[in-house]
Order: sequence, then C-alpha cells, then structure tokens
Amino acid sequence: MSKKDVDAYISAQSEPERTLLKQMRKIILEVEPSLKQVISYGFPAFKLESDVICGIAARKSGCSFYPFSGSVLPALKSDLVKYKQTKSALHFDTPLPKTLVQKLMTQRMVQVMVKKKRR
Repeated sequence: MSKKDVDAYISAQSEPERTLLKQMRKIILEVEPSLKQVISYGFPAFKLESDVICGIAARKSGCSFYPFSGSVLPALKSDLVKYKQTKSALHFDTPLPKTLVQKLMTQRMVQVMVKKKRR
C-alpha cells in the first residue's frame, strides 16, 4: 500500500469528506514530512518507520482522526473537549487545527519511541 492507494481512497469519497481528508493529509505531512502514507485497517494511515502514528477516514457525516493508541486521546482530554470522539477516534467536520494535530502526533510519536527503547 502506498501514497497512490491513499490518493485512491480520498478520491473515492464524496464531498465535503474528500476535501476534509485532503486538508488533513496536508496538515499531517506538514507536522511530520517523513511519514510514509499507507492504507491500514482500510483507511489512510501515516507511518514512521514501522509504526503507524495516525490515520484519517471518512464517515457518514464528517471525518475521523485515529491516533492508533488508546491512550493518546485521554492524555489530551482538555484539548479535545469541543470534539466528539470515541475511544479510538476524534471526529471532525472541519479540519483540526495544526497545533492540535501536532500535539496528537507528538503524543503518539513519544509512545512509539518509548516502546522502542524498551525493546
């Protein structure tokens, strides 16, 4: 799976989800340009080496951001009060602010680094 597959996933979505996903992909790659684009669990995801840092997906109304860790959203609870969420996803119908995406991704990347040091 590659950037081409991510492009195909995004292109297959209806509006406004297609535009939202394009905007979110741009923000994610601005935060960490070295991420590799893949499809994971059927939706676009972004990997740092072998670890998935985050993913984005279209929903019936809006989109979701997936931190690929059950502890990222609770750790940033105070930053997320105005967003609907589930245990594993943050839902949005406008692009998430870049500063929030950076916090979410940093939280996840720190987890990945800690995990690797323990090995």
